[in-house]
Amino acid sequence: MSVETKILIGKDQVQAFSKKRKEPQWLEELRLKGLELSEKTALPKPEKTNIKNWSFQKATFDLAEKEVVSTVNELPVTIKELIDEEAKEQNLLVQQDTTAVFKKVSDELANKGVIFTDLQTAAQEHADKLKPYFFGEAVKAEENLLLAQHVSTVNGGVFIYVPRNVHVEVPLQAIFSFETAEASYNNHVVVVAEENSTVTYVENYATQTNREMVANIVAEVYAKQGAKVAFGAVDHLSSNVTTYVVRRGHVEKDARIDWALGQMNDGDTISENTTHLVGDGSWTDTKTVSIGRGDQKQNFTTQIFHHGKHSEGHILKHGVMREAATSIFNGITKIEHGATKSNGVQTERVLMLSEKARGDANPILLIDEDDVTAGHAASVGQVDPLQMFYLMSRGISRQEAERLVIHGFLAPVVEQLPIESVKLRLREAIEGKVK
Repeated sequence: MSVETKILIGKDQVQAFSKKRKEPQWLEELRLKGLELSEKTALPKPEKTNIKNWSFQKATFDLAEKEVVSTVNELPVTIKELIDEEAKEQNLLVQQDTTAVFKKVSDELANKGVIFTDLQTAAQEHADKLKPYFFGEAVKAEENLLLAQHVSTVNGGVFIYVPRNVHVEVPLQAIFSFETAEASYNNHVVVVAEENSTVTYVENYATQTNREMVANIVAEVYAKQGAKVAFGAVDHLSSNVTTYVVRRGHVEKDARIDWALGQMNDGDTISENTTHLVGDGSWTDTKTVSIGRGDQKQNFTTQIFHHGKHSEGHILKHGVMREAATSIFNGITKIEHGATKSNGVQTERVLMLSEKARGDANPILLIDEDDVTAGHAASVGQVDPLQMFYLMSRGISRQEAERLVIHGFLAPVVEQLPIESVKLRLREAIEGKVK
């Protein structure tokens, strides 16, 4: 797939789409700003991955609406299989293509002021709460071409708002099912946890076709003072989907964001996960697992910026490369001047299961303060032939031996994931990719 450099949409299309969705004026203006920036900005430049010939554009972003359903049982089987049993209690949103076909939040949470809805509804009914955080402190449209295109054609997503001192005990789950060939899916997720609140959010991305499409995904997570957010994701898009996904966090004093990311796409993928530890005592922990296969190319960049004193940042990533897959794992810990007593630790490990597979782990520490602690570790290597020999000498086939090795290599990360439903879906996704 070659890249299309010409902008495929125009001002009239963007304005018509915004009006069709009954969006407030500020959002229409933000879309038009993104369209203007699309003419001026360049593609992002992920370290050690050349994406100039990747296809990140499809002209179709205004998709036909899907039929809304009133019960989970009316959903397709492929979607029902992804539903977490706890979320089934009511805290669930399902988006097919760009339509929120099912959404439900429990009366208990609604009465406490919790908002869990699709982005279109949020723009119409909760604009005052959405506006400060949609392309807020965490993400800026002017950063690069793909973010500019995203804001101009955003056509799906979720808004979550948890009021001060409210604790959401049951996970909120969103399922995004992409089903139309030659379409551009520009999904945007915003999570806001006000002071001393807690919430767990889990999202699943899946495709129902093997035809070409583009996924341009952005998530912004804001943890206010003393808040705790657990963000889990299992991305499992097909081989003909080119994906650009940016997930970012903004963490205030004594707040925390835990990331649990299963990156199981089969297509070419650029993934960036960045957290800014703004407040004193802020904390983030990001765990990522991935399996590459076929001839796919992937780049995973995880960044933690320490701004506040006594801030704590942890990165743990394990990746397995099969066949002719190539993946770059970049980890960056940046401790800014003044962030005294901070601690940053990261580990990247890559296992290659064939001679044609390629993996690269690049841990980077950037320290602008003396009174801190920081460390990193990285390893890249082939599977141990003695390990395979031992398993096969016990009557296990090579395919089964390879499967066991992969599960064993990823287990230290999977078992530490803080969200049980993510663990389960991730194990299922891993099993599907090692067969």
